[in-house]
Amino acid sequence: MSIAEDKSSGSLQRRSGTLLISALVAALGSFLFGFDTAVISGTTEALRSVFDLNDNTLGFTVSSALIGTLFGALLVGRPSDWWGRRPVLAMLAVLFLVSAVGCAVAGDWYTLLFFRWLGGMWPNGVVLVSECWQNASRPLVAGIMGAGINLGILLLSQLSRLWPITSDSWRWMFELGALSAVLGILVLWFLPESPKWLATRASRRKTSPPGPPVPGASGESADSAAGNPRAGSVGELFRPPLLRRTLIGILLASIPLIGAWAGSKWMVPWADQVAGAAHPGYKAIVQGWWALGATLGSFAGAQVAHWLGRRCSYFLISLGTTALTLAMFQLTAPLQASFLPVVFAQGLVATLFFGWLPLYLPELFPTRVRATGAGVAMNFGRFGTAAGVLISGALFSLLGGSYPLVGAFGALIYAVGMIAIWGAPDTGGQDL
Repeated sequence: MSIAEDKSSGSLQRRSGTLLISALVAALGSFLFGFDTAVISGTTEALRSVFDLNDNTLGFTVSSALIGTLFGALLVGRPSDWWGRRPVLAMLAVLFLVSAVGCAVAGDWYTLLFFRWLGGMWPNGVVLVSECWQNASRPLVAGIMGAGINLGILLLSQLSRLWPITSDSWRWMFELGALSAVLGILVLWFLPESPKWLATRASRRKTSPPGPPVPGASGESADSAAGNPRAGSVGELFRPPLLRRTLIGILLASIPLIGAWAGSKWMVPWADQVAGAAHPGYKAIVQGWWALGATLGSFAGAQVAHWLGRRCSYFLISLGTTALTLAMFQLTAPLQASFLPVVFAQGLVATLFFGWLPLYLPELFPTRVRATGAGVAMNFGRFGTAAGVLISGALFSLLGGSYPLVGAFGALIYAVGMIAIWGAPDTGGQDL
């Protein structure tokens, strides 16, 4: 073998290793996010009893993590664009571990609320993975990320069938989250840096003048104003030419998140209410059927976006999710023979969004602000979701505690997506 061939072979092996490790991080990070999401849903009634929570304080408990991810996007997006994806992602894995341990040992509601507020891995991780893979391969890894979220939910639903969650037994769920975070930190030890970020950093070093940046008339540094590929700021996202892309990204990410938390999630307490003490495991069965459909749907979402195009696929997913969510709350009911199949179908179609988003959001932004932009888009959506949770809780009270009615109203947010997507840029599957 010649020296050139040997170098080529070594480069290919390193490239394969990078892709494999990035896929593992994508799957594990998404799994942790899904597991953590399911934990707070599964412990709702237990926390109500243990900490004597009313509907308002319970709503704050659920939404605190969503609000925390918004602050996470604002605080870690720019460091990720400046210092690299890998070190910030490692820092967030440690933060996830601290959050899980803190929740597991919390002795009062305020302590639990604080640790639930601490950040998450998703915004930074999805950017790193998208930059490690070629455009043609991204649907596969985006699907892995989407499926990982719902595998975490599916696993927890099955564990809670074996070990029911009660006011005396709920801390173990957070302890399992802490164990998963330790595994995540071990994987991150071997994670390479994003090659696209490294290339952008090299370009910045060549084009940036020596010494500290000199502020320009617009508040930007002189070399940024001259068009050099510096790492951008949150402020850049809210100025032309990126303003429109940022707002579109926020809107498209908000719709499925608000729909899931303020609409679809009502099926679980509804099932618990209807089944009652006669069928104590029915709630976990319902969550398991939904999570099984969701695992398949979130994996397929990126493939559907790749086959049908970004805009057409989002429109069809919005249409299907609206119809199935309305059917779940108005055309069937828990314990009826048709309920679980409809729950499965709704989970499958509604979570196509979560394979679509990891594929599309990074494509909206240039490399220098990709982590910040994708994080802001996804997590401003979570802020809207937190507001949606509180509003839907108030609506639940106004509607006399009717789960079918509040779920049906929540389904209408998906219909907004059928209109909003046609104002979105058609990226054509390419980076900006």
